[in-house]
Amino acid sequence: MTLLNAGMKAPGFSLADQDGKTVRLSDLAGKNVVLWFYPKADTPV
Repeated sequence: MTLLNAGMKAPGFSLADQDGKTVRLSDLAGKNVVLWFYPKADTPV
């Protein structure tokens, strides 16, 4: 696994949004994207 540094491009990935729809990073090309990671302990049940 390669760690990213600030300013590096993220590798391509896809994930489900809050509605279960698949979103790919490539779908957001040309837009600003913020990735927010938080511990599972703070995830609502």
